[in-house]
Amino acid sequence: MRSLLDANLKEAIKSQEKQRVATLRLINAAIKDKDIAVRSEENTEGVSDHEIVLILSNMVKQRRHSIIQYEEGGRIELAEREREEIKIIEEFLPNQLSEKELEEEITKLIKSKDHLSIKDMGNIMGELKIKFSGRMDFGKASQIVKALLK
Repeated sequence: MRSLLDANLKEAIKSQEKQRVATLRLINAAIKDKDIAVRSEENTEGVSDHEIVLILSNMVKQRRHSIIQYEEGGRIELAEREREEIKIIEEFLPNQLSEKELEEEITKLIKSKDHLSIKDMGNIMGELKIKFSGRMDFGKASQIVKALLK
């Protein structure tokens, strides 16, 4: 994943795509921050590709939140820039599950368990996050889980 990001950054610099360069540098900075945070004697490698996917997912989530705030504040140009960053970041995320696939996977997981209630929602969401991190909108997923467990 790191080599893919680095190659894309070099290509963006050569083609002088300012927005893409800036976004890729933000991604690299976020990864380096996390590398520093997890560095220890046992872990000299830094974060794994799985953790990079989580970092990218969080970056998308933060930008979606910013878009709402910018639009409420009448700052449409900033909201548009956030949308452009989301498009660039999402290029490096695994393909997202469609809403139908999302429902199917959640239903399958719930049916594999016995006697579930709404109290088990946290456990179900935890399993989904492990299995589908970076591929699922967990806001939508929690709504589906809640509806199916009632």
